[in-house]
Amino acid sequence: MTETLSLQHAALGLAASGVPVLPLRRGKVPFGNCPACAGNACGGRPNMKTPGPCTCPAPCHAWAAATTDPAVIVSPLWAAAWRQAVCVGYHPGGAGLAVVDLDDAEAVAWARTALPATRTVPTTRGQHWIYRGAMASRNGVRPGVDIKSAMAYARWLGPGTGTMADLPDAVRALAVKKPSPVRPTAVTVSTGGAGGECPHRTPVYLERGIAMAEQRITEAREAIHATVYRTFLAVLAAHGRCGCLTEAHVERLFAAAQAKGERPRHCTEAWTNARIRLGL
Repeated sequence: MTETLSLQHAALGLAASGVPVLPLRRGKVPFGNCPACAGNACGGRPNMKTPGPCTCPAPCHAWAAATTDPAVIVSPLWAAAWRQAVCVGYHPGGAGLAVVDLDDAEAVAWARTALPATRTVPTTRGQHWIYRGAMASRNGVRPGVDIKSAMAYARWLGPGTGTMADLPDAVRALAVKKPSPVRPTAVTVSTGGAGGECPHRTPVYLERGIAMAEQRITEAREAIHATVYRTFLAVLAAHGRCGCLTEAHVERLFAAAQAKGERPRHCTEAWTNARIRLGL
């Protein structure tokens, strides 16, 4: 109970300063959607990629659940989540911030030579460099470097040290460069010569398949690596030979996997291995 109150107290302090917060469970990932919201059946929250009418009071929908409302943070549904939480998460973009997540010593050394100094927060293996200003989030912008801002969450690991600088062009440029090798690319495999319109292009059919895949990953209770690989394999088996999958579809699958704790590199490896197995 003391740990629960400590997490809530930290969350309330952040919320009071304008930082949207959410509880993170074991694995340092968001809580899965409640049954009413599984598979995005509720339509999603208004600020997600696909706007919807969801007003679920539970901490569903990962980063989109982050709030600055103290009444929500201490509400019964959130209290139940805090009792299982291991740390506080926050939505950097919602606070007008961008976090450069440096995952190892090599990434930190690179940042010290390539980026302007700013507030830094130690992490388990590297550092978070926090800048004032929001931008698009992107994982794997270079080895060991992710950008967490809009539509993303980060762990709260303390206030850090140093003076926070404005978001520099050098960081913004990382997100607009060509995707690095750890980023997924759209599937453009030939249909093999069959004529006519591919039935997979029916929006409802394809959307249902992607939503089911996201749900399968989100609701995985263990063996996440195996679940991600099997799910990617199933999606490619169903939709990988006709060119229907777009980069947006693939990014949704990668985002679901990463919300469960998969690293971008592991996602890419699973995707590549699944394509190899199917001969795509």
